[in-house]
Amino acid sequence: MAEVIAMYGTATDRDAFDRYCFDRPVPLAKTLPGLRHCEVTRGDIATLDGVSAYYLIATPTFDSLAQIQAPLASAEGQATAADLANFATEGVQLSFAETAVV
Repeated sequence: MAEVIAMYGTATDRDAFDRYCFDRPVPLAKTLPGLRHCEVTRGDIATLDGVSAYYLIATPTFDSLAQIQAPLASAEGQATAADLANFATEGVQLSFAETAVV
């Protein structure tokens, strides 16, 4: 398996972020070809040093890193990426990784 790890900075208006995020980009992401499932965090993200600078982490899961590339280039992927500027105003860090259940 492989995941996209999207870590969103803490929004100034968390309620507005949540409303927009779950009304627009989440439904868009669900249309990505090859998407197995997507998990998102809820509530504060804790670290050993206290509350994280990130507000929400989303992890869309695919069969492999190679299978992430096609959805990113698809019309759905382009629409999802273009929408980031509309709600990720405090920044987003995107990472891609192979994963395994151990």
